[in-house]
Amino acid sequence: MEGVKQAIIEEYEITPYTLLVMPTAYGSRIYSRIIELEGEYISPFKPIEIIKRSCEYFGSSYDGRKDGTKKLIGITHKAPIAIDPTSSIFFFPTTSPLRPQCIWIAYEHIEHHQRIDLSNTTITFRNKQSIDVPISDSSFENQLMRTSLLKNRLRQRIEETERKSFYMFSPRTLEASETNGKYSSGIHKKN
Repeated sequence: MEGVKQAIIEEYEITPYTLLVMPTAYGSRIYSRIIELEGEYISPFKPIEIIKRSCEYFGSSYDGRKDGTKKLIGITHKAPIAIDPTSSIFFFPTTSPLRPQCIWIAYEHIEHHQRIDLSNTTITFRNKQSIDVPISDSSFENQLMRTSLLKNRLRQRIEETERKSFYMFSPRTLEASETNGKYSSGIHKKN
């Protein structure tokens, strides 16, 4: 990913094309390096600020998304976040989000990962881009499993809600109540 021209942008919300958001030194400040499928950007906001702004953009707060993760899968430390579950935008942190070196990675774009040493892992995304991140392979695998669990629980809830609403408002249910003896007109056809 080296040698890619990086545009500096003021406003940024995570999209289905975002691969990761990582901290980068910019003078004496911490900015974000944002890697997308087709390009890279630098933002004057820290990664956690971009995650928070993106949650808000999709109609929730970061704290609300964290609470949702806690309720669905019981995870509070290094919790994965459903930034926009309808677009399948799930991100997970490499360390505590309060730490300045925390990198946020898009679950959907990961093709595979490989251990470099005890504390570093190479991630290869579906578009074949690779990047080394300072997280042990076992911690990375754990974060993948947590994010998968969150995504599956959310999907189950959505499907369950759709099933319930289908049965509540299906045409058969409506027809049955209309032809029930209480609601019929009392007129019977004779054959």
